[in-house]
Amino acid sequence: MRGVRPLLVPAAIHACAGVVALACLASVLWNGLEDRPVALAFGALVTLGELTRRAGAEDREAAPLGAAGALAYVLLGADAGQPTHHGVAQTVTVVLAASLAGGVPHIAHGGGPLPDQMARRVLTVAFAAVCFQPLSGQGTFRDWCGPAHALLLLALLALTALCDAVLAAAPAHARTGWPFGPLLREELRGMAGITSAVCATGAVMALAVAVAGLWALPVFSVPLLLTQLSYRRYAAVRATYRQTIASLARATEIAGCTPPGHARRVAELGVAVGRELGLSGPELTVLEYAALMHDIGQLSLVDPVPSGATAGLPVAEQRRIALLGGAVVRQTGVDAAVAVVVERQADPCAEQPVAARIVRAVNAYEEKARDAGPTGALTALEELRLTTAGDYDPEVVESLARVLSRGRPGLSDRVRAG
Repeated sequence: MRGVRPLLVPAAIHACAGVVALACLASVLWNGLEDRPVALAFGALVTLGELTRRAGAEDREAAPLGAAGALAYVLLGADAGQPTHHGVAQTVTVVLAASLAGGVPHIAHGGGPLPDQMARRVLTVAFAAVCFQPLSGQGTFRDWCGPAHALLLLALLALTALCDAVLAAAPAHARTGWPFGPLLREELRGMAGITSAVCATGAVMALAVAVAGLWALPVFSVPLLLTQLSYRRYAAVRATYRQTIASLARATEIAGCTPPGHARRVAELGVAVGRELGLSGPELTVLEYAALMHDIGQLSLVDPVPSGATAGLPVAEQRRIALLGGAVVRQTGVDAAVAVVVERQADPCAEQPVAARIVRAVNAYEEKARDAGPTGALTALEELRLTTAGDYDPEVVESLARVLSRGRPGLSDRVRAG
């Protein structure tokens, strides 16, 4: 049952999206397609957006043009001054069909939109369409103009963004067990970037088509395509930056100072503990980089530490290695916040930033648990718990225990019992 329950929430979301999609498709097949030129134009725009999707991307900014086109079709109430009548069912059907058509080449190469992404798009488009299209079809907004109409669209976009964030955070919470609140805050915080530009472009597209007709679509598509190109380059730079840090972290392994994979394991487990404690995206990035480079100070030692195990060294020696590591990190050009975490990982627990407390506890756990046999994890946790008075933060240790209990089948009950 432990492996089944995390799948219930994603399965429920997928099922709801499937029911909505089938119901909308059946309605369109029964009633026919309204305003065909408009439907084809927006369908082509969404398809183009999916065709230009960033390869291998799994985030919400992977296909901004497609998302903006979908929002514009949702918020469309007129075409060159003439009312449109596409309604909720046709809106969902056109967006879904175009998304699938544009995703075919990516799917053929092993990429394309993930099921979670498609389900979110169907449900968010349906939500926004239900809020806007029925009232628009009745002419409720016909006399609205200027700021009133703009405020209406902004309020609807805000509600749609909140709906999308909930649909993204809920499956992640169910699968990982990380706290829902921080996951939701991280999703909302991530919308401050290109997602806000996507929403604004979708609203402006709808308003422009209402006045100038379908010729407005290519005019507003070009800036978003250029923005997507810039974002792709930015993502490539970030990926290269992370690879550089990972390569620097492996220097201690190549030199024989630490066991192979130690830095990577500390980083992965540290980020999981950070999520458990509610750290945000930028804080998790600093934590990950610091965890990858936490042992780099050992390169400055004349006599290597046996197996790279620093947790058992005298406090003064731990601090010396940490300060040496912080000095090395500062010379690499990495964010100064990363250097602060590295050089303070051996400070008294009460004086450390949260990221340094996490790195210290996770590093100690990894050193104590490795090569200790089947009971290594439990033994290491017990040792950390017994020394939490001054060496390790009790909250961090308990968060580590919860992460381990979810990640290792059969360990959960024993960890809690300990």
